[in-house]
Amino acid sequence: MKRFPRFTLLLLVGALGFAPIACNSGSQGVKTGGSGGTTTAGGGSSTGGSGGSSTSARGSGGRATGGSVTGSGGQTTGGAASVGQGTGGVATGGSSAGGTVSAKGGASGSDAAIGTGGAANSGGATSSGGGTGTGGSIKGSGGAAGTGGATSTGGSSTGSCTEPPGPGPLLGWASQPGAGDGGTSIPTTTGGGSATPVTVTTLAALNSAASGSAPAVIYVKGVLAAGTVKIGSNKTVAGICGAELHGHVDMGDSVNVILRNLKIVGYNCSDSITECKSGADAITVNKAGHHLWFDHLDVSDGSDGNLDITNGSDFVTVSWTKFSYSTKRTDPVTASTGHRFSNLIGAADGLAVDVGHLNITWHHNWWADNIAERMPRSRDGKIHVVNNLFTASGNDYCTNSGSQSSLLVENNVYIGVSNPLQEDSNGNMLARGNVFTSTSGSKTASGTGFTPPYQLTLDATTGLEATLRSQVGPQ
Repeated sequence: MKRFPRFTLLLLVGALGFAPIACNSGSQGVKTGGSGGTTTAGGGSSTGGSGGSSTSARGSGGRATGGSVTGSGGQTTGGAASVGQGTGGVATGGSSAGGTVSAKGGASGSDAAIGTGGAANSGGATSSGGGTGTGGSIKGSGGAAGTGGATSTGGSSTGSCTEPPGPGPLLGWASQPGAGDGGTSIPTTTGGGSATPVTVTTLAALNSAASGSAPAVIYVKGVLAAGTVKIGSNKTVAGICGAELHGHVDMGDSVNVILRNLKIVGYNCSDSITECKSGADAITVNKAGHHLWFDHLDVSDGSDGNLDITNGSDFVTVSWTKFSYSTKRTDPVTASTGHRFSNLIGAADGLAVDVGHLNITWHHNWWADNIAERMPRSRDGKIHVVNNLFTASGNDYCTNSGSQSSLLVENNVYIGVSNPLQEDSNGNMLARGNVFTSTSGSKTASGTGFTPPYQLTLDATTGLEATLRSQVGPQ
């Protein structure tokens, strides 16, 4: 996978999400550039000056200054080439060759802009009239000069107030062809595709833009007032500028939707009907919605659940998302658990609408503070739970295989939780490669699971906790 620990879909199709980058330290070293020469540009003379020295430490390239030019081209400075912890170098090109500088940065990190980085071209590339040299940011190959001296930043994508972070590969069930429960078959999940993005800043504007089935790409900006958002089919909804939705996201019967880079906060009501009228999930998927991708979200405080997927829904991938509750709320109905139940798959045992559906992939997610159970709790369906982190201490149980479900639970990390694995008598769970640290209760399974129709490469569990803690959620 591009820019985070490798997790590759070999049969890659469909819509894209985004991928943060891990950065390693580089090696140390020093090189001193030679002195620049004298040149004439547009009738004026100029002395290149010394190239300067460059020191690399933990992947930082050295500073390199080219010569200045006086003449029709004006004065131009070669610029500093600085590379460190994922930050690309900066250089403004000059109109003539100053002192050539060789500055070797640290060793290449994991998809970080370190590489052999920080080398400055000889005072910038030559161009007529003193124009800026054209370099271009080079990720993973050092801090090469940006066009006209623009700065290029490596490391994690942080997005902006104009567009969300860049895309990454779609993995798992949402990438597969299918029709859901009696619907029209589609080859994969593409969301709004290439529709021209629109930016919304109010709940009313979001509901208007997300309604219907026409393809749309919608950027959500700012913190929207609490309420219900209904997302129709063929939509991409992505957050910018730290966007937040409060209340309830309804994705009943939605088809071909991508929801990403958002913080979604539920009403946080208890399960008691006398305590609150808004006892809904933070996100609800039902009514045979299919081909849905939830990516880089932070979902918390759902009154009934954080993200529930029921009633014949199908072809769903949930990735790089954090689930939690802000408090250990209690209520008169469910007592100490307060219905802090994160993720339910299938509403009840034996529902005909669920047979052959509820196929869901959960990868690179983090179940965190104050969740009591359902991480996830599964009925029917083929559920792939892979490369996730569980730290919800004080819980009842984590990953459950219930009525007629088949689970493949691979390379997850469970820390300080109770009953990491729960296989019901009518469930089927195959668990392998998981790591259990300071856990209690059940952590074995005896089922055969299932074989996914897609291929992927698992991330190792070594270092997975740190990666997920730093990279799940909106970027």
